[in-house]
Amino acid sequence: MIEHFDPQQHGRDLGTPPPAVTAGGSLVSIEIDGVEIAVPEGTSVLRAAALADINIPKLCATDSLEAFGSCRLCAVQVEGRRGTPAACTTPVAEGMKVTTQNERLAKLRRNIMELYISDHPLDCLTCPANGDCELQDMAGAVGLREVRYGFEGENHLDAEQDHSNPYFSFDPSKCIVCSRCVRACEEVQGTFALTIDGRGFDSKVAAGQDQPFMDSECVSCGACVQACPTSTLMEKSVIDAGQPEHSVITTCAYCGVGCSFEAQMKGDQVVRMVPWKGGDANHGHSCVKGRFAFGYATHPDRITTPMIRDSIDQPWREVGWEEAISFAASRLKAIQAEHGRESIGGITSSRCTNEETYLVQKLIRAGFGNNNTDTCARVCHSPTGYGLKTTLGESAGTQTFDSVMQADAIIVIGANPTDAHPVFGSLMRKRLRQGASLIVADPRRIDLLRTPHLEDAQHLPLRPGTNVALVNALAHVVVTEGLEDQEFIASRCDTAAYNAWRDFIAEERHSPEASEATTGVAADAVRRAARTYANARNGAIYYGLGVTEHSQGSTMVMGIANLALATGNIGREGVGVNPLRGQNNVQGSCDMGSFPHELPGYQHVADPDARGRFEAVWGVPLDDEPGLRIPNMFDAAIEGSFKALYVQGEDIAQSDPNTQHVEAALTSLECLIVQDIFLNETAKYAHVLLPGSSFLEKDGTFTNAERRINRVRKVMPPLAGKADWEVTVELSRAMGYPMDYSHPSEIMDEIAQLTPSFAGVSYALLDERGSLQWPCNAEHPIGTPTMHEIDFPIGLGRFAITEYVASEERSNRRFPLLLTTGRILSQYNVGAQTRRTDNQMWHDEDVLELHPSDAEVRGISDGDWLGITSRAGQTVLRARISERMQPGVVYTTFHHPGSGANVITTDSSDWATNCPEYKVTAVQVEKVSKPSAWQQRFDETDRKQREYLHTAKGTLEKSA
Repeated sequence: MIEHFDPQQHGRDLGTPPPAVTAGGSLVSIEIDGVEIAVPEGTSVLRAAALADINIPKLCATDSLEAFGSCRLCAVQVEGRRGTPAACTTPVAEGMKVTTQNERLAKLRRNIMELYISDHPLDCLTCPANGDCELQDMAGAVGLREVRYGFEGENHLDAEQDHSNPYFSFDPSKCIVCSRCVRACEEVQGTFALTIDGRGFDSKVAAGQDQPFMDSECVSCGACVQACPTSTLMEKSVIDAGQPEHSVITTCAYCGVGCSFEAQMKGDQVVRMVPWKGGDANHGHSCVKGRFAFGYATHPDRITTPMIRDSIDQPWREVGWEEAISFAASRLKAIQAEHGRESIGGITSSRCTNEETYLVQKLIRAGFGNNNTDTCARVCHSPTGYGLKTTLGESAGTQTFDSVMQADAIIVIGANPTDAHPVFGSLMRKRLRQGASLIVADPRRIDLLRTPHLEDAQHLPLRPGTNVALVNALAHVVVTEGLEDQEFIASRCDTAAYNAWRDFIAEERHSPEASEATTGVAADAVRRAARTYANARNGAIYYGLGVTEHSQGSTMVMGIANLALATGNIGREGVGVNPLRGQNNVQGSCDMGSFPHELPGYQHVADPDARGRFEAVWGVPLDDEPGLRIPNMFDAAIEGSFKALYVQGEDIAQSDPNTQHVEAALTSLECLIVQDIFLNETAKYAHVLLPGSSFLEKDGTFTNAERRINRVRKVMPPLAGKADWEVTVELSRAMGYPMDYSHPSEIMDEIAQLTPSFAGVSYALLDERGSLQWPCNAEHPIGTPTMHEIDFPIGLGRFAITEYVASEERSNRRFPLLLTTGRILSQYNVGAQTRRTDNQMWHDEDVLELHPSDAEVRGISDGDWLGITSRAGQTVLRARISERMQPGVVYTTFHHPGSGANVITTDSSDWATNCPEYKVTAVQVEKVSKPSAWQQRFDETDRKQREYLHTAKGTLEKSA
């Protein structure tokens, strides 16, 4: 029996993980209870039995953790061997004959269970785990009918419970000390927050230094809860609602990892989200957001009725769907009639599905008649598209997440995986604990550098804005020390481009010594990092917004690709260039043609062949000129030529830079249509507010950072009656361009027809395979996990000249500090979702981190209110003094709208793509006693707009 993907199999626990795959690994034939079975060498007897549908009792064993052998419940007999070895820790051997059931084993197992139950509450009927408790199941499986020892002796039945975590409780009276939670925290999550404290009878699970869970280093990923075989660790949602009755497999709508979850339900109520171990991106792991922060979907703040108004200084009027759609369409048509075809546009969402994003850009191109479409990727990863397409020929990451487990040297540049992509961060930490080398290039010390048992991590604390100088210095070492992969370069790369680049990068001005004054990174540290990466068997580079959100973002992406090409780290497992995408479908929003110059599949609007294919299917002529980018839309709105905007599922008023400029643009619009689940900051400037639907209310697909297309499945009806794709279809019809779909699968069929990289994708194949990584077409019928194995889409890899140009945002006497921004684990992007959950308990405000020396000079203490001033504006945040920062650099997050983080970021942007330079803003910091003028205006606007929303309640009934 050879294991393969089976969706049904992924619902079973096979006891122990599969053995590591090794070259030339052979099958081993054994006999279990008379059944012949062949399994891979290294498989445990427990797993082999489960594969043959022979169930051996177990408690400490689970297939998400390495075998432990503590409970002894899985004891078996092996012919020719003494004793009763544990099946979980006993590997199969050729010709082995195993007995799993006889009277001797039955008596042993009953005795073991009797000891467990003698120190366990017998409250099964009122226990929240009743019906879903492995201890209960095993007691029945072994036939335990009485407990001879009683409860009068010393026991743990009165152990104090811990309810400090908002999402789960810890009841040590029900703990059997199987260590599954501790092992899950170590092996799966890699936080090492749990331990077994004490010995013998006094052994107990402890968080941190025997602290409440909320005070410990626990990150609430839920791995311990999922691993617990009793109700010791139990979701509070299950305690409140009872056991779920059915489930649906879907995909998380938070970050770009794209975790698969089993939404466990009672009727239409989600009781809990359990990470699905059949998910190819997460393998049954999760983070605090995906696992627990789903309550926003039914939050009272949800917009569930369409609303319209003539002016943003008027209260809303609740109306029916038909009236709202008619109002929006008539406004758009009137504006085009008066101001021309180019006077309106739209912004697609990186949180909505591929199908919904495709329809929005289709509406704009075919219904509006222009290419004024853009997406949030403009302000995050547009340089990835430009840089990778220029050098490698495809604007996406090259690997699977699992590929990191084959990496020997890992470079992380401008990314914080444990906060922004935590499930992948845990996988990376696992590889680091196995011995891979780590190099982090970041102005701030990120948590990855604190990975337990990680030795010799290298931190390159560069100054914000000097990425290109650093990557050029790394490449200089590779070239001048003969560390290139000449064979790869000769066979896979453009020779002329390589020679030009080599001459350029070998110049002394790019040496680590010459660059040290610019980057602030010691020359010997740069040389050591370059050698570590270039000499590794497999070197992988992972990068995030700290690379792309710069004035030289595109240049830096090309510099990263140059480094990978020069060392031959492309085209196999364990290597590659890997952008860590921020939002759940930011890759998909790019794939679906959201940019003004590209149709779906990155086909340029000026290409007559590509445009002709779309015109034939869509039935209308398409504009061959690129439309407006988001910054151009804002400028044109203020100038007066751009009059209306349709925004689906994005909050540009909070997420885009230079907030006051954005607010001025939105205020200038004659018609702003916002489609979202909450009254977000952008909706406060809207004339039409169309209710959106959460990921739990729709069918479709998301595409994650590894190009993996995952199914999103509806688990409850849309609260407003319509999924997002249905709203776009109705708006398009009202605009005079008919769309006709009965299900998102039909939209995907059209995408596959028109997009070469999606040519083989269908819902049927996704359901069969679990997920697919594009390109998926005739050449790659089941997808492409690793890109560029044989060649590049452009033929040969192209080295690019990456001249370092200093950012215009520089510190000076007026603005002596450099501000950079990032994310935190508990919150997500603009916070619209996570701020409406108990994740607020971890991060209820954005703060400004600054180095102790910068604080001391300014007389700042921890917790002081600080005015942060840039050339764009001012805001006020609370101080947090931290040695994670380097002197001269300050840091904040941007999850809370009232913090005004983007009030101070400027409109400086990437030279090629207009991606904003969020990561470099020159500021001054000083103690203040009141909010900034912008924050005071924000509070007043927020109060007024919420009053308008409150006034709208009930108008629908009155009008009826």
